[in-house]
Amino acid sequence: MTALPQYEMLTAQGLWRDTPQAQRRLVLLSLGDATLVIRDNLSDRAVAHWSLAALIRRNPGAKPAVYGASEEPGEELEIGDELMVEAIEKVQAVIEARRPHPGRLRRIGWSLSLVALALGGLLWLPGALVDQAARVVPTAKRTDIGRIVLRDMERTTGVACHSTEGDAALEALAARLQGISEIAVLPRGLTGARILPGGVVALGTDTLTGPDTPEVAAGAILSAQQAQAAENPLHAALAWAGSGAALTLLTTGDLPADRLRGYGAVVLSHPPAIAHGEAQTETLLEAFRATGVSSTPYAYAIDPTGEAALGLIEADPFRGAPAPEPVLADDQWLALKDICS
Repeated sequence: MTALPQYEMLTAQGLWRDTPQAQRRLVLLSLGDATLVIRDNLSDRAVAHWSLAALIRRNPGAKPAVYGASEEPGEELEIGDELMVEAIEKVQAVIEARRPHPGRLRRIGWSLSLVALALGGLLWLPGALVDQAARVVPTAKRTDIGRIVLRDMERTTGVACHSTEGDAALEALAARLQGISEIAVLPRGLTGARILPGGVVALGTDTLTGPDTPEVAAGAILSAQQAQAAENPLHAALAWAGSGAALTLLTTGDLPADRLRGYGAVVLSHPPAIAHGEAQTETLLEAFRATGVSSTPYAYAIDPTGEAALGLIEADPFRGAPAPEPVLADDQWLALKDICS
């Protein structure tokens, strides 16, 4: 039985010689499962059994087909019967397909590994670019990006308020707090404070019109700092802008403003969480203590009854005692309150 049923009992004639110098003689060929049997045309005696797997065609595409039993010079067989030639090549293809291919498996394995690496790279690379950019960008550039976000916020809130005395008061307040480079008061659409890249702060007018003390504005900023402590503001902005923006920043040292267009509205729509848990309250109280600011005015600004921020009142680090120094001088506070007038 042959490897292909349609070629069972297939026979043909051919010219065979056992050495390159021998005279060719007529032989009968019969196709077996894995061999080609060569018989003497007169005696019907088998003169050779060739392995189909090892059979080599010495003149691919030419006619008549000439085969050798191996790569080495020696036996040679010429076949003019096209059906037999077709059968030999089809059976060889079947034998080759059934044979184990370690090299092919290795290539498949390598291909799959490369695909996995490529997919992993696609998944890993965007986050890695954002992480790297957020880590290596210098302070001055962080502040520039914070100003870009602030200008994008102004498209919703209106332009930040300014006055000569008010701007000086904001500078004094920024210097009074840790990690703050500059503060801008936005006239509407913002409550509390938002910490932007580079220590830029967007401050809502509600922090200036409640209890008549600058501790409220300072407390709003300290609370916003704690709320964003889990993620660097620059990292948050770049994660929103995408890996392309991070790559641009890494390669050119600059981030065009259009890459952050729309991010200001996102910042405005996500107010910082107010500390409620005991651990969160303790962390915020430590920030009040470190900056020398009383937490009670801010607590009453959150809730005039004091119930929602009772921890900030009862554990105020300066309860019953004055802070080491005022947040702002009286004239500075008055100028800040009137900055949007």
